[in-house]
Amino acid sequence: MSSEIIEYQTYGTCCQAMRVEIDEDGIILNSDFLGGCNGNLQGIRSLIIGMKIDDVIQKLKGISCNGKPTSCPDQLAICLMNYKEQKQRANV
Repeated sequence: MSSEIIEYQTYGTCCQAMRVEIDEDGIILNSDFLGGCNGNLQGIRSLIIGMKIDDVIQKLKGISCNGKPTSCPDQLAICLMNYKEQKQRANV
């Protein structure tokens, strides 16, 4: 089974960067976060491993943090949406 690792520089959050490993079926195999609230991000990591990226996007997109227009979960959803867009463009 092959997988891809994507890296994403976040915007507007305490977490500065994300790294997500996705298999060929769109299932999240692993994730790492640089910066941010360690306990919360460990919880997110634990919850998303084994999930399809579309399900993660659906659950996390649009979550805000302390009045900011984004959050670590929202940035993860954006990271995954960007990945999907790049995959679609590559397959056209």
